[in-house]
Amino acid sequence: MKIEAKKEFVQQLRERFEKSKTVILTDYKGLDVDTMTDLRAKLREANVEYEVVKNTMLRLASEGTHVENIKAEFKGPSAIALSYDDPVAPAKVLSNFAKENEKFDIRIGVLEGKVIDLNSIKALSSLPSREELLANVLSAMIAVPTSLVTALSDVPRRMVNVLQAIKDQKENEAA
Repeated sequence: MKIEAKKEFVQQLRERFEKSKTVILTDYKGLDVDTMTDLRAKLREANVEYEVVKNTMLRLASEGTHVENIKAEFKGPSAIALSYDDPVAPAKVLSNFAKENEKFDIRIGVLEGKVIDLNSIKALSSLPSREELLANVLSAMIAVPTSLVTALSDVPRRMVNVLQAIKDQKENEAA
């Protein structure tokens, strides 16, 4: 890569760091091409970018961003996962992949400016996804009005039943 191309790549990476909600640093050493392709496909499905980047470029791109806090971890073979929407998605995919592949390591991450260690990433991966949370909120929002309508419609129904019972009683007395 020529120096101008490297500078442009570093600038683009810095912009991606600034936009990202979650950045997770991984060590991919020992994984073959097919395994890495499989990982990339899983991450792409979750709208997560995954890229192998030289540590020097990572250090330069991280300067002045929230990723600068993990600058000391840019050693050895490094790859980064970037998520712009769902902060849980990369943690889920990478944690599941690490369980299946012993050679794959998750090192550290940054979640909206805060450094998160491996245990925090695993805890994050156990949270429901954004879609699941939205579905739960929506079902709760639907349940409240449904319950209210049921309760409100129950009052007239009971009133009709009481009036019917009074009518039946009066008819029995008259007969």
